Amino acid sequence: MKVFEKFKIWGLLICLISQLGYGYYLPGSYPHKYVVGDQLSVKVNSLTSIDTEIPYSYYSLPFCKPEEGVKDSAENLGELLVGDRIENSPYKFKMQKNESEIFVCQTKPLSSEEFKLLTTRIDDMYQVNVILDNLPAIRYTKRDNFLVRWTGYPLGIKVDDTYYVFNHLKFKVLVHKYEETNVASVMGTGDAAEVIPSVDKPGSDIPGFMVVGFEVQPCSFQHNLESLKDLKMYGKYPSKISCEPNTVTMGLKENAPVAFSYEVEFVESDIKWPSRWDAYLKMDGAKVHWFSILNSLMVITFLAGIVLVIFLRTVRRDLTHYEELDKEAQAQMNEELSGWKLVVSDVFRAPDYPALLCVMVGDGVQILGMAVVTILFAALGFMSPASRGTLLTGMLFFYMILGILAGYVAVRMWRTIFTGDHKGWMSVCWKVSCFFPGIAFLILFVLNFLLWGSHSTGAIPFLLFVVLILLWFCVSVPLTLVGGYFGAKAPHIEYPVRTNQIPREIPAQKYPSWLLVLGAGTLPFGTLFIELFFIMSSIWMGRVYYVFGFLFIVLILLVVVCAEVSLVLTYMHLCVEDYKWWWKSFFASGSVALYIFLYSINYLVFDLKSLSGPVSATLYLGYSLFMVLAIMLATGTVGFLSSFWFVHYLFSSVKLD
Repeated sequence: MKVFEKFKIWGLLICLISQLGYGYYLPGSYPHKYVVGDQLSVKVNSLTSIDTEIPYSYYSLPFCKPEEGVKDSAENLGELLVGDRIENSPYKFKMQKNESEIFVCQTKPLSSEEFKLLTTRIDDMYQVNVILDNLPAIRYTKRDNFLVRWTGYPLGIKVDDTYYVFNHLKFKVLVHKYEETNVASVMGTGDAAEVIPSVDKPGSDIPGFMVVGFEVQPCSFQHNLESLKDLKMYGKYPSKISCEPNTVTMGLKENAPVAFSYEVEFVESDIKWPSRWDAYLKMDGAKVHWFSILNSLMVITFLAGIVLVIFLRTVRRDLTHYEELDKEAQAQMNEELSGWKLVVSDVFRAPDYPALLCVMVGDGVQILGMAVVTILFAALGFMSPASRGTLLTGMLFFYMILGILAGYVAVRMWRTIFTGDHKGWMSVCWKVSCFFPGIAFLILFVLNFLLWGSHSTGAIPFLLFVVLILLWFCVSVPLTLVGGYFGAKAPHIEYPVRTNQIPREIPAQKYPSWLLVLGAGTLPFGTLFIELFFIMSSIWMGRVYYVFGFLFIVLILLVVVCAEVSLVLTYMHLCVEDYKWWWKSFFASGSVALYIFLYSINYLVFDLKSLSGPVSATLYLGYSLFMVLAIMLATGTVGFLSSFWFVHYLFSSVKLD
C-alpha cells in the first residue's frame, strides 16, 4: 500500500513538471450563461500598431459612438500601465440571432484634420481591437495556402494612392451549450460579472450558451447615401451588403461622410469553455524552446565541469596536501605560497564604493525574487491572459513585498563588509528603496512626456503616477526599512581570515581584467537569447506569449550559469593575485545585460525595421534600457553572492597565518 502511495505521489509530480513546461491555463473568468435573446455587447480597446508602438484611443478617430455615450470599463493597474483603454461600442448582438445589413451610423463630413488623421493611421498600419465576453476578435487570412491568424483587424488600406477604410464588419460568434456546474455563486472576473447559477437557482433549467470564439472579417463597402437618409441606428440597410475581403470600395475623401454597418452570425462549436483561449495561446515552435533549454544545459554542464575541476583537483588537492604537513612544514610552506593563497590577508578587504555595491545587491535580490515568483505563478496558470494586466500588477505587488528581502540582504552585507558595524544601515535602506525605482521613474517620466505629446493612451495618467509614487513611499520604502532593521539585528558573516592594514600590491596582468569580465557575459546570454526572441516578439510585435513554463526553466538555468561563470572568473582573478574580486564578480555575470542591449538594437534594426519616427525609436530604446538595468542587477547579484560564498568557503577551509 505504501509503495502504491509513493507511485501516486511520483505520478502527480511528473504531471506537474510536464504541465509546467507548457504553462497550463487556469481560466481567468467563469462561464457566463447567455439565454437566447440576451444582449451581447462588443467592447473596443486601444488602436495599436507594430510600426509606431504608440497606442491611441479608439474614439480618437471619427467612429460611431454608442447611444448611451462612451463609458470606460473598470481597469486594473497593469492595464493602465500597458496602455489598454477598454470602452463600450455601438456593436450589439442578441444571442443566437443572426443579423445582416445592420446600419450603425454615418459620420459628419470628414474635415481636413480628420481626413489627415485617418490616412496617417492607415499608413502606420493601425489595428482595431474589439472584444466580446473578454475574448479579442481573431481575423484569419490566407497566405501561400496557409491560414494566418491575426488579433484585431486593420483600420484601412491604401491602394493606388487612394485610402480605403474598413467600414463594414462581419462578425462570427462561436457558442457552446452551457454546461451546469456544481459551483454555487462564484464571482466571475473580466466581462463575466454575474455569478455562476447554482443547481437550485430558479431558471437554471433554461438552456443557455457560452461564448467560446469571436472572429471578425473587415470589409470596405460603399453605402448608398440616399438609402441612409431615413435610417436610424440599428436599422436595416435596404440592399444586400456584399462583404468581399479582396474588394475595397469605400474610399476616403475630404468633406465626405463615412457610413458604418455590420452583420453577425452565431455558430455552435465543439470548443469547450476551458479551451476557448487555445486559439490565442497556441504557439508554434515548441521544439525551438526545447532546443534553447538543451543548449543551456550544455553550457551548464561545461561550466560545471570547470567548477568541479577547480574544487576537486585544484582547491581540494591544495588543502589536503597542506593539512597533511606538520606545523614546521606548514610554516615553511606559508613562506612559499603562490596563487590565491598569497592574497589571504587582502581577499576580504572592503571594496570601492561599498554602499553602492550593497544597494545594487539588495535591488538585485528584490528583482530576481520578483521574477522567480511572478513567472512561477504565471507558469501555474494564475495569471491568465483572460485577466488583462494581471501579470504586470502581480510583478508590482511582488516587487513591493520583496522590499523586506532587499533591505535585509543589503544591510547584512553592509555590516559584513564593515565587520559588524551597523552604523549607516538606515542610509543604505533608503538608497536601496530609491536606487532602482528612482531610475525607473526617471525613464518612465521622460518617455511619458513623449507619449503625452502624442496624445497616446500609452501615457500614464497623472493620477496613476501619483498612485505609483504613493505605493513606492507608503509600501515599498517602509517594507525595505523593516527588512533593513532585521538585517541590522542579524549577526554579520564572520570572515575566516584577518585583513592587513596595508594593502598588497597587485602584480601587472597580461590581459586587462575588464576584458575577461565583459567576455563572461556571452555564456549567460547564450542560455537565453532564443527565449529572448519570443519575449521581444510578444512585447513589440503584438504576439501572445504564454509558455511561462519554458521561461521558468530558462530562468533557473540562467541563474545557475551566472553563478558558475562568476565563480570561475573569481577563482581566475585570485590565482593571479588580484584580490579585488567584489565588483568583478558582480559584473562578470551582470555583463549579460550589455549583450541583451546590443541584441535589442539588432532587433530594432532588423526585426522592427518598419518602426517609424524618432518618438517610437526613443520609446523602444528607453524601455529596453529599463529592462537591461533590471537584468544587470538581478544577474550581477547572483554572480556576486555565489562568488562571496565561494571565497568564504575557500579561505575558511584552511588556516593561514
